[in-house]
Amino acid sequence: MKKLLSTLLFASFTLSFFAQNTIKKDSVTQLNEVIVIDTLTAKNAIGIIPSQTIGVTTFANYSPVDFISSINQVSGLYALSGALNTNRITIRGVGSRTLFGTDKLRLYYNNIPITNGTGSSTIEAFDIENLTSIEVIKGPKGTGFGTNLGGAIILNTKQTSNQPTKFTNNTTIGSYGLFKNSLGFTHSQEDFYMTFQYGHMEIDGYRDNNRFERDGFLLNTIFKLSEKSEVELLVNHIDYSAQIASSVSQEDFDEDPTQAAFTWNSAKGYEDNNYSLIGLSHTYYANSKLKNTTSLFYTYLDHYEPAPFNILDEYTNGFGFRTLFSGNAAISENTLTYTFGGELYKDEYSWGTFENLYQENNGNGSLQGGRLSKNKEFRNQINGFATATYSFTPKLTAQLGLNINKTQYDFRDLLNSGENNTSANRNFKTLFLPSLDINYTITPTNQLFANISRGFSNPSLEETLTPDGIINPDIAQETGTNYEIGIKHQSKDNRLNLEVAAYIMPIKNLLVAKRVGNNQYIGRNAGKTKHQGVDLDWSYRINLTNKITISPFISYTYSNHKFIDFTDEEADEDYSENALTGVPKNKVNSGIQTNLGNGLFANITHQFVDEIPLTDSNSLYSDSFNLLNIKAGYKKQITEKLRLGLDFGINNLTNKKYAQSVLINATGFGGNAPRYFYPGNNINYYGGVKLNYTL
Repeated sequence: MKKLLSTLLFASFTLSFFAQNTIKKDSVTQLNEVIVIDTLTAKNAIGIIPSQTIGVTTFANYSPVDFISSINQVSGLYALSGALNTNRITIRGVGSRTLFGTDKLRLYYNNIPITNGTGSSTIEAFDIENLTSIEVIKGPKGTGFGTNLGGAIILNTKQTSNQPTKFTNNTTIGSYGLFKNSLGFTHSQEDFYMTFQYGHMEIDGYRDNNRFERDGFLLNTIFKLSEKSEVELLVNHIDYSAQIASSVSQEDFDEDPTQAAFTWNSAKGYEDNNYSLIGLSHTYYANSKLKNTTSLFYTYLDHYEPAPFNILDEYTNGFGFRTLFSGNAAISENTLTYTFGGELYKDEYSWGTFENLYQENNGNGSLQGGRLSKNKEFRNQINGFATATYSFTPKLTAQLGLNINKTQYDFRDLLNSGENNTSANRNFKTLFLPSLDINYTITPTNQLFANISRGFSNPSLEETLTPDGIINPDIAQETGTNYEIGIKHQSKDNRLNLEVAAYIMPIKNLLVAKRVGNNQYIGRNAGKTKHQGVDLDWSYRINLTNKITISPFISYTYSNHKFIDFTDEEADEDYSENALTGVPKNKVNSGIQTNLGNGLFANITHQFVDEIPLTDSNSLYSDSFNLLNIKAGYKKQITEKLRLGLDFGINNLTNKKYAQSVLINATGFGGNAPRYFYPGNNINYYGGVKLNYTL
């Protein structure tokens, strides 16, 4: 608590100091300028209670490489990043027990689901420079977006359709051999809109065996067929390769955080990915009271990963559709607005493992040997959803929602036969997940909102297996109920914004991954947790002159998550009442954006992350840390058609040694110490040049 108080005092002092000297026009939480995805309502994706949206104003605080820092500015969300290709997002503590990657939330790209059939999402497959906004739904209250316990994240590339024809090019160079270039073209006319973006990035990385290289493009087009009908085509492709430094022990972290894990460095471990998304959407405006949007989509992932313990070769074909009807009808003297629809996602996942003979390869790294396994999985998930919203009085509005989920796994062992064959099916029971939202307008500038909603999380197929590779029929889905209340204030002049939400979410059938070997984990249901906390977001805009503004902001997350009923029978330990592993109790993101006039700007951002329990026994914690980043720049209209932008930034200004990600309940093998820590970058620099040419 002392560390937290000192951090808040530091943030307050920083804000006060800058408030006396400078500032920027657009508050970081002034979201009206961001184009929000056209989903369930015009307000946001979930209707009458707030979700949180960040856009170009927030992105401008950070390097165009730094997706994670931008999304960490959302209260209630904590994204851990072991490397550019190793990210794990937790929302209100949900997902913290996932050892690698992101699950227990639903990820969408322009309203198209891109979470795979077992609930895993890879946000690193997308370039932040292709996005106009990111909307975050915290908890299971997103009836039309899967009702996962962690919530949903919606990535949006849409821009206003009346933009002029223009070319843009943004080049960034920086520490660790960073080079990133993004080229864009946008064109619009009365019945047609198109944007195309191509990006290339490469960086050697702060650590050994840490090089990352990515190429990708985005094509987004809209054809207006008539006054009532339009078709949208979305094509996104990413090709990236990334060396893997992996986690290190406490001793190695203290001695030299730039080193890679010994075995990963010896094997020159890496991953190579090709990811494609194709979506075709049709929107039909039947009349002023009814609209439908239907999307067909296909995803493809080809993944190859030589690790020290084996080589994984896999590919996934995913496809499905989503349809959404929205409309309104007059009832009595008021209007009932409604939505209903469905979403089907199917994928076919083929994977196999091979021996890695790197120790016999004369120091040249990984060498593929004999086959160890060959498998195929069919994963199906169906979501049906509906909402009804009605204003009982001019001040009181309620929304009732229902989501229905059905999940099925079909696992096929294509290598073994007879008694050794482990093929199996798993059908989870159908879940009915209701939600109730209430919004009460206290005054024109103050709103009170509340939510009660049910949510769930599926185990991955691998978590349903026993150590012998047999489907365990006793593994159940996690389920929980979210209770939330909050208040939102926005001043009449939109200069002051404040939102506070408090929640409690008990979860039962907690899924626990137990490590049984190198990169081998099985799952079990281990009891109950209670997730409770407070999310706070505040921003203010001060106009010093008609050209000079300063905008301080604070995003604060308080997380008091606990095990309620959790006994490790094998260790004969009762962890009930212990803090939930992998979640900091306090997280603060604060900063100041300044607009100094004449095209000059300067931003400063600060992050505090509290200590994190690394073991279920709470016997080991990571160290808390503070990070300070600055960014300054200049924008100028050179000619009527050409605009120039320059920027320069410094990350980790105080050169703090810290862990940017952690691995919970790590186990050492072969007499080696457990590897808990992914070191964060030391002080580093970047600069960029952006050109915008309008035809």
